[in-house]
Amino acid sequence: MDDTKLFVFLLCFIAQFCLSISASDQVNSFQSVPDLEKSMYMAIDGYPCVRLLNLSGEIGCSNPGRANIVAPVARFKTANKLVEPSALMVSIDQFEELFGRLSNDADFSRHVVGILVESGSQLQNGLKGFSPDKKFPQAEFAPYRSGSFEWNPTGSGLMWKAYNFPVFLLSNSSTSALQEIALRNEKRKKSYTVDVADFNLVMQTTKSGTRDSESCLREQTCLPLGGYSVWSALPPIAISSSEKAKPVILIVASMDTASFFRDKSIGADSPISGLISLLAVVDALSRADGVKGLDKQLVFAVFTGEAWGYLGSRRFLLELDQHSDAVSGLDLALIETVLEIGSVGKGFAQDDKTFFAHSTSETATNGMLSAIQDALGSLNNQSIKVSRASKSNPGLPPSSLMSFLKKNPKTSGVVLEDFDTAFTNKFYHSHLDDLPVNINSSAIVAAASVVARSLYILASDKKEIKTSALNTININASLVEELLGCLLSCEPGLSCELVNRYIAPSASCPSHYVGVVLGEPSSQPYPGNVGDVPRFVWNFLADKTAIPSKNMSSACPKGCSGTGEVCVKAETDGKGVCVISTTRYVPAYSTRLKYESDTWGVLPHNSSDTMGEADPVWTESNWETIKLRVYTVQDTRFDTWVLLLGITVTVLSYIITAMAKAFITKALKRD
Repeated sequence: MDDTKLFVFLLCFIAQFCLSISASDQVNSFQSVPDLEKSMYMAIDGYPCVRLLNLSGEIGCSNPGRANIVAPVARFKTANKLVEPSALMVSIDQFEELFGRLSNDADFSRHVVGILVESGSQLQNGLKGFSPDKKFPQAEFAPYRSGSFEWNPTGSGLMWKAYNFPVFLLSNSSTSALQEIALRNEKRKKSYTVDVADFNLVMQTTKSGTRDSESCLREQTCLPLGGYSVWSALPPIAISSSEKAKPVILIVASMDTASFFRDKSIGADSPISGLISLLAVVDALSRADGVKGLDKQLVFAVFTGEAWGYLGSRRFLLELDQHSDAVSGLDLALIETVLEIGSVGKGFAQDDKTFFAHSTSETATNGMLSAIQDALGSLNNQSIKVSRASKSNPGLPPSSLMSFLKKNPKTSGVVLEDFDTAFTNKFYHSHLDDLPVNINSSAIVAAASVVARSLYILASDKKEIKTSALNTININASLVEELLGCLLSCEPGLSCELVNRYIAPSASCPSHYVGVVLGEPSSQPYPGNVGDVPRFVWNFLADKTAIPSKNMSSACPKGCSGTGEVCVKAETDGKGVCVISTTRYVPAYSTRLKYESDTWGVLPHNSSDTMGEADPVWTESNWETIKLRVYTVQDTRFDTWVLLLGITVTVLSYIITAMAKAFITKALKRD
């Protein structure tokens, strides 16, 4: 009788076990492998720090080898001592403290295998400053020796070092998710599961062992930093005309910036406020009376690659020397003066509405400075001021004008900035230099107003200018606001109406990182090899500086065969419009590089290239994928326990089977 009860009990246990498995299967049913993977892994949105190379080595971040890095997530502020490899979460206000400890504490550093940087506007508002660039950015290119001068007092120089572990800046949503995970791990110290971060930041140069630009270009595991600059003449230059060429006033701005995190390079104040100001100036002058009759030629140039060794301005000057197609119609000898619009977005900081004119020399720039004062007088706004920069400064601040001054020390030029002796931008070359925290549109409108009228006065060559003529030059404040939304935010971002009037952008969120040169450099590049922002700038300038073409009905771009004709807005409807405009792309990449037979090579230093010796020749490593995900893993001790339990269950199953067999045999004998 006891044997019968035991057998019935075992049958009930097995039936209940099968039912529980069946119910579990119903709850956790998956339609496909991706469904299963999605339930197991949480994809994390973020912005990676990537591996960059130069002639002498590496900077930036990468997994140390060919494999992914997997480690538990922990918080830096609670992780005083690490006993196992960990992925540390850190707030931006502790970023420099963490990297300082990694440099000074070898035992702590040995256990840090990845870093996750938190995002959040509340953190930014409480910061006194954060700049991973040097205190004198690109001092090696300065036309003077004063490397100890601090233009950027908050600079830490962290972005110029190499790190053999991955670093990710988290999005706002991912920051919240990872904070919960880190807290959960802290509470699970005695638990058998832990949440880990899985970093896939394997760089091709690391896998191949090509640790500098020359070797990685040779092995084709990297590409050179660069892109396309744009220049445009107002009014268009009649290349075939027999008239004597006019002296040129060159107006310059930059469209690229740098950051510790590749795809989070915003640069609101430095330098995009200057770019927006330049675009607003072109718009205002294109509508002004008498521009065609000015005595001097206005030429606007927007350079890229300036944050990485002044690639754009240096290549522009080399193309001028070589009289290439990219600068057809422009002569270096005719450039009379250069006006650069630098960082102007903080010109109204703390109710101080003052801009500063940094000049190459007092005597060479008297005409420009005088025109600026006359322009200020015509604005009838006494609160806006432009002062000469302090004489205690060692020279020009970091700017494209340095390239021109290195080329010709007698260059007449002025850089308009929102600072005097040190950057007012406390977030220079960081992901925190964004909108709306770091700039205001009123300052950009004011700077553009001063520049537009100054150029008109200067290009009139000391002629008596009627007040009525200057009063027709007004900055469109609505355009400035629109450009801020298009170029500095994801909403609306490059999906804004203004940008879509000219191009079909590849992404909504703008990034002002220079990128890499794709394909063969050309003055007429394939549009897919040109970034969204340079394509927009080209179309905008070509449109604003143009005069109507006689071939208005021609198919574009093939029908734009007349002298000086170009096709604008071709991306929007596939047709475009033919206009007469002197607007050109200029390749922007190191003057130490040469593209030949589909490969890049490093050229020996040319003594005539005054900045070439200091050129690091920046390249960016190739990669297959960059991913960050989080999932739960079990402790190895738990795995051991499961193994032992499995063995136990197997033994018990054998015993139960033997007992059941004996019971059945006995029952059959009775019958």
